[in-house]
Amino acid sequence: MISESLTEPLSAGLAGLFSKPADPQKIRQLLDYLELLDHWSDTYNLTAIRDPQQMVTRHLLDSLSVMPWIDQGPLLDAGTGAGLPGVPLAIMRPELQVTLLDSAGKKIRFLNHVARSLGLRNIHPVQDRLESLTCEKQPRQVISRAFSGLGDFARAARHLATAETKLLAMKGKYPEAELGCLPGWLQVDSIEKLTVPGLQEDRHLVIMSLIP
Repeated sequence: MISESLTEPLSAGLAGLFSKPADPQKIRQLLDYLELLDHWSDTYNLTAIRDPQQMVTRHLLDSLSVMPWIDQGPLLDAGTGAGLPGVPLAIMRPELQVTLLDSAGKKIRFLNHVARSLGLRNIHPVQDRLESLTCEKQPRQVISRAFSGLGDFARAARHLATAETKLLAMKGKYPEAELGCLPGWLQVDSIEKLTVPGLQEDRHLVIMSLIP
């Protein structure tokens, strides 16, 4: 169970990320989300991480480490799984419209429950695959922490992108080999080294766009 004892470490982690205290209501929503994730994982196997402190670090703080590079949206979270990083970002940025995309029906059912339970009107779960998705409104940014390769991610998202669209790929170690295999129509705008409080592992955000 997710306990109140996690309020302090989450608050400290958020302060470490953003250099200011977080809104207590948002902290409560983040912990309520972890409570739902922990409960539904008993049946739906949504996450292999079940230690509550590790869930705070590896799910919430890891997801929120990219927030400085998220613009006003709309944001598409491709291969969102249990809602990562999309749900934590939507909680912290209520004005941000976030489409949560996954091909697994059980994950979309979970995310619809999260939206209802937490009153999150800015998340929109969609069951589909990235390469076949059609959107009424083009996303300004497409983010993923689930694709195995940068090239695969870019090719799957290409039909949704314009020259202004940013593709954001969350990676662990610096993806040197993947960077050498990108298609010629794609450019790397920047590679940001992420710092996640409490996590002693490499994290990077690769920001890409189509070559005009």
